[in-house]
Formats: sequence, C-alpha cells, structure tokens
Amino acid sequence: MESLLNALSPLDGRYRQMTAELNDIFSEYGLIRQRVYVELEWLKFIIKDLNLASHFLQSKSTAQTSSDLSLLDLSKIESILNNFTPLDAKKIKEIESITNHDVKAVEYFIKEKLVDFGLFDIVEWVHFACTSDDINNISYSLMVKQGRDVIVKYQSDLVKKIEEKALEYKSITMMGRTHGQPATPTTVGKEFVNFAWRIKKELDLLKGASIEAKINGATGNYNAHQFVFPHIDWIEVSRRFLSDHLGLEPLLFTTQINPNSYLSFILHTMVRSAAITVDFDRDMWGYISLGYFKQRLKKGETGSSTMPHKVNPIDFENSEGNMGLAISMMEHLAVKLQKSRFQRDLSDSTVLRSLGSAFGYYLIGIKNAIKGIGKIEVNVDAIAKDLEENQELLAEPFQTAMRVYGEPNPYERLKELTRGQKIGKKELDRFVTSLEKVPEDFKQKMKSLTPSSYTGLAEKLVDQYFKLQILNSKRA
Repeated sequence: MESLLNALSPLDGRYRQMTAELNDIFSEYGLIRQRVYVELEWLKFIIKDLNLASHFLQSKSTAQTSSDLSLLDLSKIESILNNFTPLDAKKIKEIESITNHDVKAVEYFIKEKLVDFGLFDIVEWVHFACTSDDINNISYSLMVKQGRDVIVKYQSDLVKKIEEKALEYKSITMMGRTHGQPATPTTVGKEFVNFAWRIKKELDLLKGASIEAKINGATGNYNAHQFVFPHIDWIEVSRRFLSDHLGLEPLLFTTQINPNSYLSFILHTMVRSAAITVDFDRDMWGYISLGYFKQRLKKGETGSSTMPHKVNPIDFENSEGNMGLAISMMEHLAVKLQKSRFQRDLSDSTVLRSLGSAFGYYLIGIKNAIKGIGKIEVNVDAIAKDLEENQELLAEPFQTAMRVYGEPNPYERLKELTRGQKIGKKELDRFVTSLEKVPEDFKQKMKSLTPSSYTGLAEKLVDQYFKLQILNSKRA
C-alpha cells in the first residue's frame, strides 16, 4: 500500500488496478524484455534462416562445419527469454549504469548468458549489423501491437454496452435538444446508436491498422550488411524477418529511425475515439442532470461530503477527465514522433517512454464509461413529462405540412404562435382548425400527432444499424 500511496503518477497509484493489463507491456521491464526478445529472434534468424554464422566460422577455418551450426540447439538461446525475470531486467539496468546505453546493456547481458552456456562461437553475432533503433523500433512496434489488443478489447466492450442500451430503449421517445433548447423528438435508442456507430468506425480502423518496423542499419541503407555479405538480398531478408517472423509490416524507406507514421495513425484514431467518448460522457452527464436517466444506488457510497441526497455521475466525469489527458498526450506523441533531425536525434526516445501513459489514461477513460453505462436506467416518467410540456415541438411538422398544401407564410405564422412561449394542445388544435387549404383528413392527422409519436424513422434507423452490423460480420 505504501508504494501505491507514494506513486508519482495516478497510473501507478490510484488507478493501478485499472491499468494492470498494460503494466507488462509498456513498463520499463516490458520494454527491456521486448528488446531481449528482438535481439534473440534476430540471432536465431541469422543462425537458422541465413546461416551467416556458419559462413563466418568456415572462413576462420574452425573445426565446426556449416551443417553443425545449422543444427545448433536453439533451446539454450530461447531459454534466455523463457526464463527472463525482473531480476534479469535489474541486471540489465546495472549494466546500463556502466554503459550509459540501454540497448548495449541488453546486448552485453545476452552475450554473458551465451558465454555461460558455452556458446562462444555465436557471441559476436548478437546485434549483428544493427543500430539501437533497429532493436528499439521493433520492440515498440510489438508493444503497440499488444497494447492495441487491450484497447480493442475494451473499446469493443464499450460499443457492445452502448448497443445494448440502443436496443433496450429504441422505442422510448425523448425530446431532442439543440443549443440546449427543446427540439425535434428522437428516441433514446437512436441517440445511443449514434455513438455506437461513431466509436465502431474508429474501432474498425484501429483493428485494421498496420504496425510497421524497420531493420536496415544506421541510416536505413543496409550499409554494414551489404559490405560484409554483398551477395545477400538484404531488403528481402528484412522483409522476411519482420513480416514472416514477427508479423509486422516491413519499412524500407527510413533514416536511422522508424518514421512512426503507423504509430501516428493509430494514435490519431485513438484521439478521435477518445473525443467521441468524451462527447458521449458529456451527453450522459447532461441527461442524468435532466433526470432522463437514474443511477442505481450502491450501498455505502457517498455523493457529497455535505449533501447526502446526491448521486453524482462520477464515472462519466472520470472518463471525460482521463480521456482529456489521453488526447493531450496522444496528440503530442502523434506529431512529435514523426520528427527527427537529419538521420537521427534522441528527442523521440524519451517521448516514446510515455506511450504507456497515453494508453493508460485512455484505458481508464474507456473503463469508466463502461462502468457508468452499467449504472443507468431510463426515467420514462421524466422523459414523458418533458414531451407533454413542449407541444411547440410540433411546429416543425405543422409548418412543413402547410408548405405542402399551399398555406401562406407557414413558418412565420407558427413562429408567431410558438417562439419563446409554451403552448398547449388546445392552442395547436385551434391553429390547425383555422387552416384554410389543408384537407380535413390531414388536419385530423395533424391533431392526432403528439410529441411522443413524432419520431420519424428513429426506430427504423436503430434496426438499420444492427442489420448493417450483421451484414458486415458476414463479410468479415
């Protein structure tokens, strides 16, 4: 508990449990472990797929043959990662305190392990022809890939919860509000569908986003690779390693660093979905304040230190606040990480270390929005009361009908009747009766119309949304 209370960031303190899924991905330990993985995978690739080490050993006239090395037992190499613990990461940090270089510390750690295993002949093939960002950019790409999976899971849950409310409340008429004022009715379910559609659109983009990486040396030209092994197609080799071996999209045209276009795309997608979630949070906050939704009580909870009656929409407020932090961080990351002076500077390195914080605040925002949805239930009486008390909402359909049948100055006449004042059913009926060009049967239709029945195609649009989801899932 003391460590949580002393945490500088709420991500590692107050909200530690809410961000637990990201700890092993974006923490210092997660980054170090990912670097070890990339170094070892590249070493195994060199030994097994390219067999370069055998070529080198033969040129030194060693006793070990090409076939011997190609049959090298990789289990000891793999055990370095399989048995990797926080104590190993601590050891790497101790080496880094001497080297003052994080990736070089990983290289030395692996070499020490290989020596311990008696694998002296392959020690110098660790980090072959790599610059530090070859290891780092691949590590971050793999971290982003894992982090995206976590975000997709909870974003999908949010869409599902919103969809459930859309179905449950699709037929409940609600007064719309434009500029905060009474406006054309909608249905509660249709308003939920609006958000489901918007968030799902960004979710689909996030799922489909390619995650790119490069392994092409100090300035992106395979200089060292080509110098020692000019007969090898290094462009194809890098493609095979990144795509076939690691499941990443190969980058060919870079400086020393990954230009991070893929990361900018992912972050901007998350920025948009975060902004939509904030819009949703604010609307839910507003509807709760209007009494359109009630919140389920939880025994023992307090809404105010002085006002015992209060049940605050704290989950939506929390979601809004944390999404705001996430947006600020992601916008900076998305822009900053595409900039590097000449072939390389280190300003991106320190910024990348905050990637987990951006994902963390985003995750808290999503989880609290989900939590808030789970507490609400529609207040049918409050919604119906607002509709009944705002008969002037029918000015829109009435003036439209008057236009159709040639009544003079329909907008102006209804403006005079309704603008800035409350009118009742009787006043509207008298107005309809006074119309001269509208047929009697249509007048009766106008008189039978109520705000609660004036919902257009709102329910049909809810059904249409779900039909499209079924169609899209079949296509997928």
